[in-house]
Amino acid sequence: MANERGAKIKYVFETHFHADFVSGHQDLAAKTGATIVFGPTKMETGFEALIATDEQEFKVGNATVKLLHTPGHTLESSCYLLINEDGKEEAIFTGDTLFIGDVGRPDLAQKVIKDLTPEMLAGHLYDSLHNKIMPLADDLIVYPAHGKGSACGKMMSAETSDTLGNQKKVNYALNPQLSKEEFIAEILNGLTPPPSYFPQNVLMNIQGYAGVDEVVSHGSKPLEVDQFATIAEDTDVMVLDTRKADEYASSFIPGAINVGLDGDFAVWVGTVLKDVNQKLVFVAEEGREEEVAVRLARIGFDSALGYLKGGMDAWVAANYPTDSIQSLTVDVFNQKFNTETDTVLDVRRKSEYESEHVIGAINAPLDYFDENLATVPKDKTTYVHCAGGYRSMIFASLAKAKGYNNLINVEGGFKAIKENGKIEVSAYVCPTTLL
Repeated sequence: MANERGAKIKYVFETHFHADFVSGHQDLAAKTGATIVFGPTKMETGFEALIATDEQEFKVGNATVKLLHTPGHTLESSCYLLINEDGKEEAIFTGDTLFIGDVGRPDLAQKVIKDLTPEMLAGHLYDSLHNKIMPLADDLIVYPAHGKGSACGKMMSAETSDTLGNQKKVNYALNPQLSKEEFIAEILNGLTPPPSYFPQNVLMNIQGYAGVDEVVSHGSKPLEVDQFATIAEDTDVMVLDTRKADEYASSFIPGAINVGLDGDFAVWVGTVLKDVNQKLVFVAEEGREEEVAVRLARIGFDSALGYLKGGMDAWVAANYPTDSIQSLTVDVFNQKFNTETDTVLDVRRKSEYESEHVIGAINAPLDYFDENLATVPKDKTTYVHCAGGYRSMIFASLAKAKGYNNLINVEGGFKAIKENGKIEVSAYVCPTTLL
């Protein structure tokens, strides 16, 4: 884009050491010669970077970018205030300090710096918001780093920008009536443990990482069927199937885990695979193999060994064994479900379940699969659902790999169950957190 516009990338402004993805700052700096900028920090980076001071200014053409140190989400968290050539403050890039409808969770940095506590960071966040952000003009446009779906906050909106003035009115965390103690209690309420790969990504963003181009080239290597099968037999190697849930359910490689590419792929791969050093091979839709390798690399999973050339068609043609998971429409589910003998497993988050659920359903959030597997009966027909069918197939695939053959996926999830109207559900309660 910069080349198309005849522009030069001068700086890579980092708001903090990210936890949910490998930010790509090293690659961008290497390709453009740009300077990587972080806010005040005592952490030593494994690459060249400019550690700026609070309110340090940077010239970008006729505009000025001012760094505002806003610790809270992490100690080095900073926002970047955009000032036009006339001196007017036009926008602020808030990173994970301020989201639309929320603020950054204050419990991630403690995974890297042991002396920190969520209470300490929440206190810093209160001070940053009240002393640095809230005094700014109401017409300032807020551009956060994340929107709905990220695990870096509790109640993020799907909107990607808003005026600061409106956020002061509607964002619960900017309520001026909250005392510091009340703010800390409110921010920490409802937090659940973050995905296990987060601390690993933080360290990669601090210490450095392998170049994305190199990782993608290695990870998107086509493997012939016999070669793929030999690698997959290694107990240290996981088979990841990135196809859509219905395609996976009908025929997959025994032991393969399904995390569909067309969903919150990065979050769930990181959540269920846990270790970024996990060796894996993958199955993908034809033409999307490189996309899988790129998206794995973006969350630090650099140990992909390649993909199945020719996909499942090649696997079946070579007479290798396959497995399947039964998946039913909600109409068939309604006909077969026996409230006396069958179990319904709801793998949505606790907040979703408490808001509304099938009467009698067991809540076993996918986020904590290992801890929740013990709640799943092996000797009873068990219908598993999530909100729309994506997470339930991940759960079913994980359970199948551990010898659970009694799980049946309900297509369309709770949304379809509720719309069908033939299964009793609890009264709706507005959720107070999306975690």
